[in-house]
Amino acid sequence: MAASELYTKYARVWIPDPEEVWKSAELLKDYKPGDKVLQLRLEEGKDLEYCLDTKTKELPPLRNPDILVGENDLTALSYLHEPAVLHNLKVRFIDSKLIYTYCGIVLVAINPYEQLPIYGEDIINAYSGQNMGDMDPHIFAVAEEAYKQMARDERNQSIIVSGESGAGKTVSAKYAMRYFATVSGSASEANVEEKVLASNPIMESIGNAKTTRNDNSSRFGKYIEIGFDKRYRIIGANMRTYLLEKSRVVFQAEEERNYHIFYQLCASAALPEFKTLRLGNANYFHYTKQGGSPVIDGVDDAKEMVNTRQACTLLGISDSYQMGIFRILAGILHLGNVEFASRDSDSCTVPPKHEPLTIFCDLMGVEYEEMAHWLCHRKLATATETYIKPISKLHAINARDALAKHIYANLFNWIVDHVNKALHATVKQHSFIGVLDIYGFETFEINSFEQFCINYANEKLQQQFNMHVFKLEQEEYMKEQIPWTLIDFYDNQPCINLIEAKMGVLDLLDEECKMPKGSDDSWAQKLYNTHLNKCALFEKPRLSNKAFIIKHFADKVEYQCEGFLEKNKDTVYEEQIKVLKSSKKFKLLPELFQDEEKVLSPTSATPSGRVPLSRTAVKPAKARPGQASKEHKKTVGHQFRNSLHLLMETLNATTPHYVRCIKPNDFKFPFTFDEKRAVQQLRACGVLETIRISAAGFPSRWTYQEFFSRYRVLMKQRDVLGDRKQTCKNVLEKLIKDKDKYQFGKTKIFFRAGQVAYLEKIRADKLRAACIRIQKTIRGWLMRKKYMRMRKAAITIQRHVRGYQARCYAKFLRRTRAAITIQKFQRMYVVRKRYQCMRATTIALQALLRGYMVRNKYQMMLREHKTVIIQKHVRGWLARVHYRRTLKAIVYLQCCYRRMMAKRELKKLKIEARSVERYKKLHIGLENKIVQLQRKIDEQNKEYKSLLEKMSNLEITYSTETEKLRNDVERLRMSEEEAKNATNRVISLQEEIAKLRKELHQTQSEKKTIEEWADKYKHDTEQLVSELKEQNTLLKTEKEELNRRIHDQAREITESMERKLVEETKQLELDLNDERLRYQNLLNEFSRLEERYDDLKDEMNLMVSIPKPGHKRTDSTHSSNESEYTFSSEITEAEDLPVRMEEPSEKKAPLDMSLFLKLQKRVTELEQEKQSLQDELDRKEEQALRAKAKEEERPPIRGAELEYESLKRQELESENKKLKNELNELQKALTETRAPEVTAPGAPAYRVLLDQLTSVSEELEVRKEEVLILRSQLVSQKEAIQPKEDKNTMTDATLLLEDVQKMKDKGEIAQAYIGLKETNRQSPQDYHMLNEDGELWLAYEGLKQANRLLESQLQSQKKSHENELESLRGEIQSLKEENNRQQQLLAQNLQLPPEARIEASLQHEITRLTNENLFYEELYADDPKKYQLYRISLYKRMIDLMEQLEKQDKTVRKLKKQLKVFAKKIGELEVGQMENISPGQIIDEPIRPVNIPRKEKDFQGMLEYKKEDEQKLVKNLILELKPRGVAVNLIPGLPAYILFMCVRHADYLNDDQKVRSLLTSTINGIKKVLKKRGDDFETVSFWLSNTCRFLHCLKQYSGEEGFMKHNTPRQNEHCLTNFDLAEYRQVLSDLAIQIYQQLVRVLENILQPMIVSGMLEHETIQGVSGVKPTGLRKRTSSIADEGTYTLDSIIRQLNSFHSVMCQHGMDPELIKQVVKQMFYIIGAVTLNNLLLRKDMCSWSKGMQIRYNVSQLEEWLRDKNLMNSGAKETLEPLIQAAQLLQVKKKTDEDAEAICSMCNALTTAQIVKVLNLYTPVNEFEERVLVSFIRTIQVRLRDRKDSPQLLMDAKHIFPVTFPFNPSSLALETIQIPASLGLGFISRV
Repeated sequence: MAASELYTKYARVWIPDPEEVWKSAELLKDYKPGDKVLQLRLEEGKDLEYCLDTKTKELPPLRNPDILVGENDLTALSYLHEPAVLHNLKVRFIDSKLIYTYCGIVLVAINPYEQLPIYGEDIINAYSGQNMGDMDPHIFAVAEEAYKQMARDERNQSIIVSGESGAGKTVSAKYAMRYFATVSGSASEANVEEKVLASNPIMESIGNAKTTRNDNSSRFGKYIEIGFDKRYRIIGANMRTYLLEKSRVVFQAEEERNYHIFYQLCASAALPEFKTLRLGNANYFHYTKQGGSPVIDGVDDAKEMVNTRQACTLLGISDSYQMGIFRILAGILHLGNVEFASRDSDSCTVPPKHEPLTIFCDLMGVEYEEMAHWLCHRKLATATETYIKPISKLHAINARDALAKHIYANLFNWIVDHVNKALHATVKQHSFIGVLDIYGFETFEINSFEQFCINYANEKLQQQFNMHVFKLEQEEYMKEQIPWTLIDFYDNQPCINLIEAKMGVLDLLDEECKMPKGSDDSWAQKLYNTHLNKCALFEKPRLSNKAFIIKHFADKVEYQCEGFLEKNKDTVYEEQIKVLKSSKKFKLLPELFQDEEKVLSPTSATPSGRVPLSRTAVKPAKARPGQASKEHKKTVGHQFRNSLHLLMETLNATTPHYVRCIKPNDFKFPFTFDEKRAVQQLRACGVLETIRISAAGFPSRWTYQEFFSRYRVLMKQRDVLGDRKQTCKNVLEKLIKDKDKYQFGKTKIFFRAGQVAYLEKIRADKLRAACIRIQKTIRGWLMRKKYMRMRKAAITIQRHVRGYQARCYAKFLRRTRAAITIQKFQRMYVVRKRYQCMRATTIALQALLRGYMVRNKYQMMLREHKTVIIQKHVRGWLARVHYRRTLKAIVYLQCCYRRMMAKRELKKLKIEARSVERYKKLHIGLENKIVQLQRKIDEQNKEYKSLLEKMSNLEITYSTETEKLRNDVERLRMSEEEAKNATNRVISLQEEIAKLRKELHQTQSEKKTIEEWADKYKHDTEQLVSELKEQNTLLKTEKEELNRRIHDQAREITESMERKLVEETKQLELDLNDERLRYQNLLNEFSRLEERYDDLKDEMNLMVSIPKPGHKRTDSTHSSNESEYTFSSEITEAEDLPVRMEEPSEKKAPLDMSLFLKLQKRVTELEQEKQSLQDELDRKEEQALRAKAKEEERPPIRGAELEYESLKRQELESENKKLKNELNELQKALTETRAPEVTAPGAPAYRVLLDQLTSVSEELEVRKEEVLILRSQLVSQKEAIQPKEDKNTMTDATLLLEDVQKMKDKGEIAQAYIGLKETNRQSPQDYHMLNEDGELWLAYEGLKQANRLLESQLQSQKKSHENELESLRGEIQSLKEENNRQQQLLAQNLQLPPEARIEASLQHEITRLTNENLFYEELYADDPKKYQLYRISLYKRMIDLMEQLEKQDKTVRKLKKQLKVFAKKIGELEVGQMENISPGQIIDEPIRPVNIPRKEKDFQGMLEYKKEDEQKLVKNLILELKPRGVAVNLIPGLPAYILFMCVRHADYLNDDQKVRSLLTSTINGIKKVLKKRGDDFETVSFWLSNTCRFLHCLKQYSGEEGFMKHNTPRQNEHCLTNFDLAEYRQVLSDLAIQIYQQLVRVLENILQPMIVSGMLEHETIQGVSGVKPTGLRKRTSSIADEGTYTLDSIIRQLNSFHSVMCQHGMDPELIKQVVKQMFYIIGAVTLNNLLLRKDMCSWSKGMQIRYNVSQLEEWLRDKNLMNSGAKETLEPLIQAAQLLQVKKKTDEDAEAICSMCNALTTAQIVKVLNLYTPVNEFEERVLVSFIRTIQVRLRDRKDSPQLLMDAKHIFPVTFPFNPSSLALETIQIPASLGLGFISRV
């Protein structure tokens, strides 16, 4: 088909654009030959007329179909041209975030300026061993290809990394080296890569500098050879350097810097060790200030100096050498500041005592005068004499700069040599892979000699690249037997000839350098005369006579001639070098120049393998004869040409691999693409040339099967033949008439450029036509269906409408009749209502009137009654007043009369007293009195005598009484002091009384307020009764709502607790699995180290006769399989000695079990941790159940409130009691005090105090009674308000009454009232409708809060109680276990002889004490004192045990003596009966207490063998046993049963040595057979099954109750009696774990090649997925000839695995675990390949994957393995397949994706969306905005940032106990096993 036929309407083309380089446009009408203008429309909608070139008439390049955009390989594009390449790279880089793209054999790497997670070890493992075209482009794919070809072809490889400064060359080289270090199979050798990377800071500091384009530009090239041994493991490295830019030492352009090391030195000048260097700021030195930019933003030169010094130390450069290097560098800086003064035009001089030169000489250790002299003079030698000539100032400056460059270059070489020494390999190198990191084509505004050399080197590399590409194209055509036609490709040999040929640029430059007065101008004229107008590649600028232009392969470059000669000469005078060599104070300096005299041929290398490219020519004073003199005068250009030839020879001797690094923008913005800069680099790096070469031939290549699958839609059924090749030929001949547009090869069809796009157009048209036909049919069917549905609906609607109308009419009639009836009753009702209203009104008026009259009458009667009462009282009062007046008058009159009568009587008495008779009467009375007095005197005399006697007695007692009185006085003084103290107490009591009075006043005021509040509350209550009745229903509804909320909340809490319980359970299971996995990894590492030890030992034994190894590649993933855990153990010689004696022929002693027994402690810890986790899980479940029950049985709210109030009331009562007690104590103290003045009962102060106390107490009692009355009133009112039926939310009257009665003072009521008011203030305003203050609602809320508080307290108490209960249960359980263990030990001890019994009990006690000691040692590690006390108690217990032991020994000796005596007696008694007694009974009698006779008599199911037959047993039963025969013909697990029965016999004999030897030999034998045939699945499966069965037998017959539940009584009799083999059970469990892991590795190796082909590549559903063009990705050298695997292959293999495991009798649970592991491997490998293959991420591939997964699930269902957890391991793969098929446009789609893909990480989801590629035009790409939406939604998800799944992950395995029902005594040993030396017992 002609190309012009493709320019039809709607075709898309590319047109040039000054901003975007190329723009896309669409044709508005068809192009016809002869048209000069194309009508185009740009993407932004603007119309444009594009004028064609009238001379060439070239049409604009066509744009590829959208389905081809974003391809992994640029050569897969149908249209191969610059805009297609640029657009494809941009789409991959910006939209898909893919930085790597293939371009044929070239890997294009675009610098993202961002850290990407695509370089981890999981990515390395994914690329390891894969073909280059099978995975997405990556630097690892190139490295893998190089590694694979090196191992397969035994040919050295090279990876050429090129690109502009800042494009990422160094990083790419670093990742390539990391890949080699990882896949080389030896992790211990990875430090070579670390050393190479450690050299980076050194090489960057001395070889990198800031340029205008890059802050860290490498100004030299390096070629690192990574050496490998014969097993292709890294053994060392070597670095060669090229093209050091020495001129930068003495000159820098604007905005550039010198090498970093100089600025690092200046930044560190303040360090003490650098004081002697006398450095300063960088602006002080001439060599560092020329660029005017001494500082780089974001770079700390002082910190970089620290890194440089650390790297030097790491690579073995000592501190003294480092200081020497810094001295030389500082000397170079000071040398640059040396100035010269002109004496005349031909001579100059250095100023005297010039400081910079003085410092330079001091640092270098040379003489100042000598150095100053030779800086200004030179020595000339003629044939006859030698003389010294002065030089001009300009020549002196040039000589100074040349010396500085020479010193720096030699120092650079010296450092490189030392780095190579650090990387030197100690083993002979077998092959190597070289990594060339060299800058690409350069062009600046001013280009000088350095750019000329760089571009010359790139011309050579481009030529080599073109020839390699051309060679590969030729090989491909020849392989496919296609007629070879010469492809016209750009050959840059003319440009190379222009530079390096005779009379070329370099030749003329060398010739000009030899001229005495040669200059740059004269050299330029020679160039013009020689090449101008004669060579098309050479041009002269129009406005310059000192420049020239060379047309390089990438671009034209204008070079300035100024400085070419001087840089080419690089003259260093020999006298200056001799001065430096003469330095004796500085030993490093002469080392730099010790190789100056060595002569090197152009193709030879230094001993270190590095080419001395930067060595300068030294002019001698006297010419040396022969070749040496010529070599010594080589120019820089000549040396560079020789080194470049050497580099090309090295590259040509290797297989090259190309990496082209592209710098996307100059501003280092992440994922920003500048089209102009990208095109410049694509042109310069040869990518477009590769495209052009491919486009010139047949760029598009399809296999016949791919072509048939893709374009099957273009074929008719009759065109499809059995031969795919012939079918494709027939179809192509019909579709493409021009046979030159394609060629048929052996396996592929080759197409010219554009033909695939044409086929895609035909295919799209065919599919579009088919779609239109399908749409037409479907739309017609839908419309017909819609019409029928509408017609049916219309009929239905009509029917319903008519029925509705009829029903409406009938309804109208019924309503009319009903209306009449209603009117009748309504009118009747209205009349009756009116009558009743009038009657009620009349009755009401009558009632009111009669009531009014009665009330008036009552009022009148009441007034009359009150008037009568008033009258009564008034009249009584008047009568009483009159009576009192009358009585008073009468009394007065009586008094007056009596006074008068008394006066009269007084007068009579006075008259009688004066008469004689009166005196007589008086004398008679006196005589009587005298007689009486005489008598009294006699009596008094008698009394006097008695008193005298008493007086004498009293005088005697007086002295004693005096002393008593004195004592009383002292006592009174003491009481006086006590009285004073009592007075003080009285004062304090008075103060307290005053306080109590104040409180009394406060109480009175509060009482008044409460009374007022009570009155108000009573009034308000009466008003609110009616309102509360109305609101009662509202409260009920709210109560129901609250109850519902409480139930909902309880349900939510229960559900949340259940969820938490499930999560915690899962977490505990995960933790347990992790711990188990770590332990099993530990075993895996141990077994690996053991195997490695055996291998090394075998290698040492066979070192002499090692055959030449074949070219077999080491497993790339070996290093990744190594566990991060290490394990080491020791084998004691004493344990190995018996085994060595038994096997003298074996060179390696079998491994003793002590190695594994040392793991027992760790296993015990793991089991304890497992038990604790299980206990915690049970505890969580119980807590959840309790919480659920607690929610169902919540306490009433009022009860919680009452409990809270009762607590407060109790506190107040206790305080009141305290006050009462204090008052009583004070009163008692006052009463008991004996101060006479103050504290006496009658004292005033005492009385006052008692009165006050009494009054206060009475007042308090009165107030209490008042408070109780008020409370009772409040309670009664609340009872009247509260509805009786509401028992949950309203307050109970009786409870409240009890609360009120318990409150004893009004202070409590006041406090309660204040609290209620505060609560009212805090209540929300939404509930003010309840009452005015909202008190009811607030009270209810307060009750709820109190309820919650008490509930939380109750829960905390219950939790603490439950924790205590759990701890007690744990202790009980531990005690039960200890008790059981003690009982078992006791039972075992009873069956032992007495001596063994005592020994066993002592051994048990010692073990128990040791464990207890370890436990307490850990327990008291933080408290030494407690630990010391524990140790003392332990010693005491040990002493007690020793004493008990001595007592037991004495008892044993006594019993032995008694036993001998009894035995003699029994022998004497039974002498006559010996004939009737069997020998067995004679033997059994003495040991009948231990029940051994019965066991020996009835024992069966044991196998007896001799000690010397043990090795024969192991050989026949383990080493030489064929698993297939045993599995088919015999019972499963037969070897395990045989071995166990042998162990039983050894246990029966109580022979511990035999048991140990047999078990050790068995385990070592299993290891040997697995090592020998470890890659055979049947063997590994067989011994895994038998090991597990052996382990189960040891458990089943161990005698432990936990393992004996399912035994028969007969099996229980077969339990082991003498030995506890628990430790060996652990060893066997570890061995089973190792076998399981080996089984997983075996099946992984078998499944690995099948998974990708069967799950991804094979089309299970034919015709669903269309194959896209592949380009050159699948190269011949990368594809191995393997059969194609399908899904059926995988299923057949799974069936094979399952049948083998079932035949071997493997435990069903173990089979489930193996199947789960297999499915995990399938899912992980498939998903990882899907994430790394863009061509697999399509809608149709998602359908294929889901179908394949469904087939695997069907297999699980057939095998009854759906509950094995295998399906769950495929969940990430299932979700990835669903992600490929779901809609990906709207926000709803994003939400659905985020909720669906919960098993995928965020990185995996984004990666799949980025990789999604439409296969057909009808599919749409995923928009970048949609991916951003997904990332935003998933940013809070906490998952692993790892992209790939760990395909090497092995789930931790468990071996559930599976007892056997097989009776041991029924097992028969077949003769085929060769075990005739074993006999059944």
